Amino acid sequence: MHILVTNDDGVYAPGLLALAVELRKMGKVSIVAPDHNWSSSGHVKTLRRPLRVKDAILEDGSHAYACDGAPSDCVAIAVLGLLPEPIEMVVSGINPNANLGYDVTYSGTVTAAMEAVIWNLPGIAVSLDAPEFHTGRLVYDAAAQVGRRIAERVWEKGLPNNTLLNVNVPYSEMGEIKGFRVTRQGLRVYHDRLIRREDPRGQPYYWIGGDAPSGIPEEGTDIGALSQGFISITPITLDLTMHSFMEELAKWEF
Repeated sequence: MHILVTNDDGVYAPGLLALAVELRKMGKVSIVAPDHNWSSSGHVKTLRRPLRVKDAILEDGSHAYACDGAPSDCVAIAVLGLLPEPIEMVVSGINPNANLGYDVTYSGTVTAAMEAVIWNLPGIAVSLDAPEFHTGRLVYDAAAQVGRRIAERVWEKGLPNNTLLNVNVPYSEMGEIKGFRVTRQGLRVYHDRLIRREDPRGQPYYWIGGDAPSGIPEEGTDIGALSQGFISITPITLDLTMHSFMEELAKWEF
């Protein structure tokens, strides 16, 4: 089989290589990833400028393509013909931080998997719940193994149409993780604030800053599973319609 690996942290991110190495146990792996960090980029489709691609050599000596587009662009150009062989699955990651609840709308990691689904390919996003103030090199071994195990099951069982899997892995050794939980999206709580500053010419500019997001660890949610030491697997559909409200909305007069 032929697996495309991408991410939103850039082609030289260690989580990308760890995932690719593990997925090579399943078959051929090709890498097309951004040439710089696209974290929190959301779902992007670049149409107003050309996309440029360069060869990259990773830490283990393997080849990758570095694209100046977003993660979703990387998937699109790979599917559309950058790679000579057809892609059969897309696995995105490993993101060094969890993507939970509403994060999926911001995350370049998750939206790369969404782009795969648009092209009728199985899509999996893998994120690691690393400590916020971790120093030194992160260890991605467990998350990479989890990514491979889930990819194997997806290849064996298949996914419904318009569905991807959002996977979040505790930052622990594999033997210390309590297991797998199938979850729904939890409630993410954001603590953003606007920071206003001035440049040397007195013109204002702004940062969106604040503390890291938190969440409500409700039972059955991705946030709850991680808080208890479990791997969270959340099936996500691209159909954003609120079907339960359609009948009521149809009664409104416009």
